[in-house]
Amino acid sequence: MPHAIIYGMAALLLTAVSALHAQTYPAKPVRIVVGFAAGGPTDVTARQLSQKLTEKLGQPVIVEPRTGAGGNIAAEFVAKSPPDGYTLLLPAFAHAVNPSLYANLPFDTEKDFVPIALLTTSANLLAVHPSLPVRNVRELIVLAKAKPGELAYGSAGVASASHLAGELLNSMAGIKLAHIPYKGAAPASIDLVGGHISAAFPSISLALPHAKAGHLRLLGVAGLKRAESLPDLPTIAEAGVPGFEVLSWYGLLAPAGTPADIIVRLNQEVTRGLNEADSLERIRAVGAEPMKSTPAEFNTFLKNEIAKWAKVIRTANVRAN
Repeated sequence: MPHAIIYGMAALLLTAVSALHAQTYPAKPVRIVVGFAAGGPTDVTARQLSQKLTEKLGQPVIVEPRTGAGGNIAAEFVAKSPPDGYTLLLPAFAHAVNPSLYANLPFDTEKDFVPIALLTTSANLLAVHPSLPVRNVRELIVLAKAKPGELAYGSAGVASASHLAGELLNSMAGIKLAHIPYKGAAPASIDLVGGHISAAFPSISLALPHAKAGHLRLLGVAGLKRAESLPDLPTIAEAGVPGFEVLSWYGLLAPAGTPADIIVRLNQEVTRGLNEADSLERIRAVGAEPMKSTPAEFNTFLKNEIAKWAKVIRTANVRAN
């Protein structure tokens, strides 16, 4: 049989297999694996997504927690799962940080996953205790330079977004704020309100009630865009540190080798589900923004995040607990 006919038949077969995937997927329940505790923001995001995907895909989409090691246990499980679209990972900020934080991960963060979609992003705020004699980011930088290592900022824990935001500010502004890690964002915010620390990078939902009550002073938004709920609050980039950006984010990944048509289908359904009115309301209520990204765009975002935080972690000598 001539080679041209053989190659033509092979191409037709591949096309038929791809079409079959698209028509039959999903034929059974899909699970979304999360690496953080039930009730936390990662779990809440996963459950909201699972509800929408259940509606769109016509099969149950189940959230399965596999906690520990900063999300690495969940990531390893998904990386080693069959690449058939039935086991997905909902990664967060830590996923881009962990390659630089842990020496020997049992998976390759970039090679062992295929991106589906960036789900949401949110930018924390730079807040200080009202007793600190600063009214804006520039004044904080001036004071920090005059008192290197004397002003302390709290975070939700080592290598959290709120920790690395402070290290990025130290690096970009040429200052030295001392870092105090807490076991979560809430206790850090409590100590900031109590005046036990000078500054922190709380979420909008945590900071806003205290700011309205006069217990915190907000200096800037950590994203490159102003927050919709705080249109008069400048970004840190606008207020004196050009290019400063720290985003908390959630995405969706599949094991490497998952068929492209399944990735496309999931991307389309995720985008539709998260941009419906009820989803938009819930997402924006916690200060986040839904994203509309292609798999390629999310891939670029991930690569940039991994490279960015590798540099910050190396410069600040951040180590895992």
